[in-house]
Amino acid sequence: MNDLVRQHTALSDSDLEWLHLLVSEWQLLSDLSFADLVLWVPTLDGTRYVSVAQMRPNTGPTSYQDDMVGHLVPRGRRPMLDSALDEGRIVREGDPEWREEVPVRVESIPVRREGRVLGVIARNTNLLTVRTPSRLELTYLQSASDLAQMIAAGTFPFPGQQVDMDASPRAGDGLIRLDADGVVQYASPNALSAYHRLGLAADLVGHHLGQATAELAPARGPVDEALVKLASGWAPREFEVEGNDGVIQLRAIPLKPKGTHIGSLVLLRDVTELRRRERELITKDATIREIHHRVKNNLQTVAALLRLQSRRMDSAQGREALDEAVRRVGSIAIVHETLSQNLDERVEFDEIADRVLAMVAEIAPGKVTTRRTGRFGILDAEVATPLSMVLTEVLQNALEHAFDQLEHGTVEVGAVRGGSRTEPRLLVTVQDNGRGLPEGFDPQRTGNLGLQIVRTLVEGELGGTFDMVRGPEGGTQVILDVPVRPEKQH
Repeated sequence: MNDLVRQHTALSDSDLEWLHLLVSEWQLLSDLSFADLVLWVPTLDGTRYVSVAQMRPNTGPTSYQDDMVGHLVPRGRRPMLDSALDEGRIVREGDPEWREEVPVRVESIPVRREGRVLGVIARNTNLLTVRTPSRLELTYLQSASDLAQMIAAGTFPFPGQQVDMDASPRAGDGLIRLDADGVVQYASPNALSAYHRLGLAADLVGHHLGQATAELAPARGPVDEALVKLASGWAPREFEVEGNDGVIQLRAIPLKPKGTHIGSLVLLRDVTELRRRERELITKDATIREIHHRVKNNLQTVAALLRLQSRRMDSAQGREALDEAVRRVGSIAIVHETLSQNLDERVEFDEIADRVLAMVAEIAPGKVTTRRTGRFGILDAEVATPLSMVLTEVLQNALEHAFDQLEHGTVEVGAVRGGSRTEPRLLVTVQDNGRGLPEGFDPQRTGNLGLQIVRTLVEGELGGTFDMVRGPEGGTQVILDVPVRPEKQH
């Protein structure tokens, strides 16, 4: 719609925003009218109309099998559009049109904003299935007529009340018509069923909806006056009411077709099962986060015990082995700590990599500078946990073996997301400027326990590749290439 309006019309951005607000609401008008809606806007030179939006009803057959958006029609071809635009009134006179052997009644509703007519809604009703209307259908049609008059007067839609079409109740979910005092004139079967689930034992018709709703909602003390006003339909609002193990979502729409409040429409939907599932998901998420939090605490306790044991060791080799174990456990704890703060099983690994770098750098404080380049991005937990251990082992190996105790060196971790859209990969390099690899060193066959752990995790758990080579400018370069899931595009 934006492109069509800006290309063909002289409407301002604020006018376009009003049309967007109208289009977000007009599914209701289409359903209540049992009719297709097409929004026509005059072109810049005033000689034609361009159709910028279209809506089909959920409550009846369509009048248009084809998409009408983008069609251009010269003035004079559809006189009812001209009359509605020029005179600023709803035009209903005229004989039905025949489209593919289907009779269609056409009406034109001017779209007004701040005293100006921006365009015209063509309301097209398929008459092929017309029969004697029921009480429900009569209520629908009367409500549609009131909304159409409000659109023509510029009082509907309501400014600042952007509606989520997917989340808000629709006419078919349940509809209640109130008079000016908030008393129920009509309640659809779905609406009545929803209120019965809240605990209503009688019929709604003839009762004040606000009072009835407030009495059904659990409360202690005086009746909730705010709820009474909301359910009386005096203001355009959406709210939920819970009672008797049921939850209904309500949307109040004041009706002022001629500037005077004559009543309200209340759309409602039984969302009991939806809210129950949402609560279950919230409970599940909270449980998962709590599990990660407890695992992190337990791992930190294990690391603390290993650290205490290390301090009591007389053997330097034993202390070094226990210190390595502390760092390995710590790297896993970092991942679980991050997972305990997220709603899903995915983590931003850059923060984890930085913390692992800081933790391992404590091996040689002040002697070696560590830094990270590039971006790891968001990784699944099943990738993040083994990758953090691999990174810990590789960094630990570099800091322990690449430099003499009196040397000052650097270790740089680089990360690049690559591969294809369907098979993304993560390339990780760890480069030091130390003494380099000894002659005849084969990373696939030789190495200490740390390198054995790296090979097992990279090739076994991550399904990637691992290699150690001489760096381009000396030192040692470790290369990790692992498959990952694609990041979500924002």
